[in-house]
Amino acid sequence: MNLSALLTSAGINIGLCTVYLSLYSILRKQPSFLYVYFGRQLARKNNNYLDAFNLERFAPSPSWIVKAWGLTEEEILSIGGLDAVVFLRIFVFSLRIFSIAAFVCVFGVLPVNYFGKEMQHTQISAESLEVFTIANVKAGSRWLWVHCAALYVITCSACSLLYLEYKSISKMKLDYITGSPPMPSHFTVLVRGIPKSIGEPLGDTIRNFFLHYHGSSYLGHQIICRRGKLQNFFSNVKKAYKKFFCFEVTALDNTCRSGLCRCGLCGEVSNSFRFYPDNFYERRTDLHCIDISSHQKECSSAFVFFKTRYAAIVASKVLQTSNPMLWVTDLAPEPNDVYWRNLWIPYRQLWIRRIATLLASIVFMFLFLIPVTFVQGLTQLEQMRHMLSFLKGIPNKAFVIQFVSGYLPSVILQLFLYTVPPTMMLFSTLEGPVSRSVRKKSALCKVLYFTIWNIFFVNVLSGSLITQLSLITRPKDIPAQLAKDVPRQATFFMTYVLALGWTSLSSEVLQSFSLSYHLTRKYIFRCKDDPSLVPSFPYHTEVPKVLLFGLLGFTCSILAPLILPFLLVYFFLGYLVYRNQILNVYSTSYDSGGRMWPIVHNTTVFSLVLTQIIALGVFGIKESQMASFFTIPLLIVTLLFSEYCKKHFYPIFRDLSAQDFIDMDRDDEQCGRMPKIHEQLFSAYAWLAPPPPPPTTGALELCYVDGEPDSPVQVTI
Repeated sequence: MNLSALLTSAGINIGLCTVYLSLYSILRKQPSFLYVYFGRQLARKNNNYLDAFNLERFAPSPSWIVKAWGLTEEEILSIGGLDAVVFLRIFVFSLRIFSIAAFVCVFGVLPVNYFGKEMQHTQISAESLEVFTIANVKAGSRWLWVHCAALYVITCSACSLLYLEYKSISKMKLDYITGSPPMPSHFTVLVRGIPKSIGEPLGDTIRNFFLHYHGSSYLGHQIICRRGKLQNFFSNVKKAYKKFFCFEVTALDNTCRSGLCRCGLCGEVSNSFRFYPDNFYERRTDLHCIDISSHQKECSSAFVFFKTRYAAIVASKVLQTSNPMLWVTDLAPEPNDVYWRNLWIPYRQLWIRRIATLLASIVFMFLFLIPVTFVQGLTQLEQMRHMLSFLKGIPNKAFVIQFVSGYLPSVILQLFLYTVPPTMMLFSTLEGPVSRSVRKKSALCKVLYFTIWNIFFVNVLSGSLITQLSLITRPKDIPAQLAKDVPRQATFFMTYVLALGWTSLSSEVLQSFSLSYHLTRKYIFRCKDDPSLVPSFPYHTEVPKVLLFGLLGFTCSILAPLILPFLLVYFFLGYLVYRNQILNVYSTSYDSGGRMWPIVHNTTVFSLVLTQIIALGVFGIKESQMASFFTIPLLIVTLLFSEYCKKHFYPIFRDLSAQDFIDMDRDDEQCGRMPKIHEQLFSAYAWLAPPPPPPTTGALELCYVDGEPDSPVQVTI
């Protein structure tokens, strides 16, 4: 690929980004799309809007950028929780480290690569991209010390920034635990593997056990029951009630009339409902008056409540019996974080499920090699034509070849990658996690491993397969093989950053899938806007994507520095886009307390180590013994730094401090808050919450500041 093909790909993606961002700045001002672009705010206020015509709604404006940029970290913490702050810190770290890397490599390494061999350079737009990589440096060159020095600067800067971020986020994690209101999960232990006694109710078994062994700290328990058919029926009734609640809140017409337009497949519009008068709420039947306990099936699990936080954490960390498969205890997740469907799974099945999902993930990972190999072959179109006859029909025009080899491979690969997060989320669900945050963290790790393997390693190795028709057979050859192939595949990674990075961010802010679903639901099925349909932040898809770009940035920094400016644009645009999405689009129903940061830290250290191993192989191929010698100490120091952070910071994210919990217990007891906390524990994990009060009919008018919903200015009751 030459520079003109890269510029073609860049031009296409810049055009798409401009169109997407301009379209977003217009659509976000339209009242009919407020539930797509301001779902979090409208769901929180639970209010409707009045459609007022305004010419400013149809003109693009950068006001969303200004508002997203002006958010403080405290505001983000209050809106999206600690997880949102940690996610944005990834972009801050990436901008800092790759700004340093871009300055050092573009002005130091790139000229050395370009003039590495004595050759006649043609017009720069017709130059092959290989002349900008380390492959253009001749063997035995004295200028390889520049690459080694740049590697030292990048590694030292990355370790310093990682240390500061880990230290800062660890402090926020401690403040999150000690500064938050009393959490029910700190007093609650989830007990699984409870043995059932013949002739004794399960509740009496639990009570007798904990009174005998934890009598001074035991407060009570709540048995977990599996839903019966009657309970599912009443749950559906509650959902239907909430739907009518939403209909009345949206101030639909109280007269039965047909819409002006109909869908030939779906009938009349949804506003042909007639509402009951106000005395409907007086005649409704309270669902709690009906006894459904006989239709529930008790599981061998329960939530056990303790009088203090310290007692709960001690009970969760020790074996309750000599049989580790019985009376298994762990701290319970927060009520909003509980994944109720998996609580009925017997504890003895969990290890089988984890092995099965691990094997399924590996099989899926290897099946993905087929599209990846084909996509990588498109970057070497001439050789693929000899192997696949149907590719011979592609015209030999320069623009077509540049489009097929420069832009099309990244787009095809991205389409296949859309199937990965849902599949990994399904595997993580089948593992049997009892909390939503653990399920999403498990899916995040699976998607991360899958992405790094299939996007980086498989693309590198499949590229060498096309050119050399051979695979790696010996593990000891991996460093040398990567040293040969990574510079060769750096051109593909540049186009991948453009296609997957820039365009995907524009698609994210436009909410392409949500917008399509909203249009289909509203104009085909004729359904009204539902404030409850607000998505949660997809950390399991976005975090692996950002970390992959970090990996590409580190590994290509001294090998192909031309990728760094494209990465800086991606991280800066992503920083603005995700701040806007956290503010307006995504809801936060639960918070893991920043548990993803150790994954981010370990992946970054892995990227640094991989970069050093590849550099070591490159220096060996280029016959630079001095550069190879100085790279080995850098590799050792990076591993020692990782171990230091693991010992000093990681326990804060893995365990809870007894000192903090004891101090919090004493403070609550001295202030007299403990009896109220104990009273709230028994209702915190209740399945059937009281129904909401009868809604008050009304319409809320929102004022617009540059087309944006602002604070309410007029309420009509």
